[in-house]
Amino acid sequence: MAGRAQNPPLPVSRQVNVNVAGQNIPNDAANEPSLCVDPINPRRMAVGWRQFTNINNNFRQAGVAYTTNGGLNWNFGGTLETNVYRSDPVLASDAEGQFYYLSLKTTPSFRNDLWKSTDGGASWRRIAEAVGGDKAWMTIDRTTSPGRGNIYQCWSTAANDFGSRIFSRSTNGGTNWLDPITQPQTPFWSTLDVGTNGEVCLLGWNGSGFWFNRSRNATNGAAVPVFDLTTSVSLGGSLIFANGSINPEGLLGQPWIAVDKSSGPTRGNIYALCSVSVAGNPVDVMFARSTNGGSTWSAPVRLNTDSPTQNAWHWFGTLAVAPNGRIDVCWNDTRSNTNNLFSELYYTSSTDGGVTWTTNRPISQPFNHTLGYPMQQKMGDYIQIISLDDAACIAYTATFNGEQDVWFVSVDQPIITTIAKFGAGVRLLWNAVAGRTYCVQVKTNLLTPWAMSMNLGCVTATNTLGILDDSSLSGSMQRFYRVGRQP
Repeated sequence: MAGRAQNPPLPVSRQVNVNVAGQNIPNDAANEPSLCVDPINPRRMAVGWRQFTNINNNFRQAGVAYTTNGGLNWNFGGTLETNVYRSDPVLASDAEGQFYYLSLKTTPSFRNDLWKSTDGGASWRRIAEAVGGDKAWMTIDRTTSPGRGNIYQCWSTAANDFGSRIFSRSTNGGTNWLDPITQPQTPFWSTLDVGTNGEVCLLGWNGSGFWFNRSRNATNGAAVPVFDLTTSVSLGGSLIFANGSINPEGLLGQPWIAVDKSSGPTRGNIYALCSVSVAGNPVDVMFARSTNGGSTWSAPVRLNTDSPTQNAWHWFGTLAVAPNGRIDVCWNDTRSNTNNLFSELYYTSSTDGGVTWTTNRPISQPFNHTLGYPMQQKMGDYIQIISLDDAACIAYTATFNGEQDVWFVSVDQPIITTIAKFGAGVRLLWNAVAGRTYCVQVKTNLLTPWAMSMNLGCVTATNTLGILDDSSLSGSMQRFYRVGRQP
């Protein structure tokens, strides 16, 4: 009797911007995807992106699609508004699983509006104008703090109606917004997250360095937010914009911030990441962490582990933290192509607060990132990752069809299974997520391909441990088991 673990194959990437028949739309361009996931039912997700109907025209709309089965199939929802120029899509979910879509309109001025979906992204309605401006980002408080449900937004000084006043808040679901206020150091191209007590945490670039800003009183809807802490964060290099050879007219990565809201020993840690210019490689993915609320930060750590002088590009780095505290990071990587014409999506993770990391590994096929540029010569400015306890969900841009398209990939976390004698048979136990269904397959010949007919049984976990017994053993029969989760 024997059991054997197997390495997972390359995860399957599935196209998001498809027609009603689930097929590719020829000759369009889709880029700059943003992803949101229902925290109550993670099988429900939505992706928004910049949709170019014709790559020979700079006109783009707000594309959107949704899934109800964890990304196995995507339903094209069209655009928020037909024939309305839009850009900079940002999606987020509140604690009740309602989806929000922040979108930039450039006429009559550079301002955003906010859209909402109560059916998992199948339909959307406009809530209101949402102040803002170019390269906005938003986050929603899903904690149990007094600020639960607050929406926070920041944007760039490059193009907006508010000058250097680049932060705002809504306390009523996006219907009304605080008159925008300034931030210390005026960081731009920023991202935000909410801390364990509802505090707002922001990381941005101000032209010469990365800055972290925190507001503890932002939870108080009766008070104007005050940034009580501002600290410099070293990520070992500078942010890069408008490189001539890769993503010629866009960012190579925006600053990312994420707060650990797990119940474990890393709770409250704050993580910062960006693809930055360094000596040797044009761009590396650099990471830093704070264990004291942002007051001080660790020295920067280089996460891509190829040669530091290979002249490879590691761009569009992004990170997220799972509810159980695991940190997930992904980026585009050219290390396997000497001419830097092809990228692969790479991935690494940490379960100890960023002290150690798993081996870098590709999670997509190579794609030629120079194909299918629309008139605006870039693949957007970002991709996005959202972490679940048992998977990292990623929306990214690739050119597998010879054009820019939006793709989704789920990086499932390892299922560690133990096998022990139990009566006349054996008991299989594995790490699980409550509410998730797992199926166990069994075979007696290692060389026989796995098939659905080999299912021993499926169970829905009620806690963090999955259990299934195999009582059909006969003598010293050799048996091999595989445990997999259902989407």
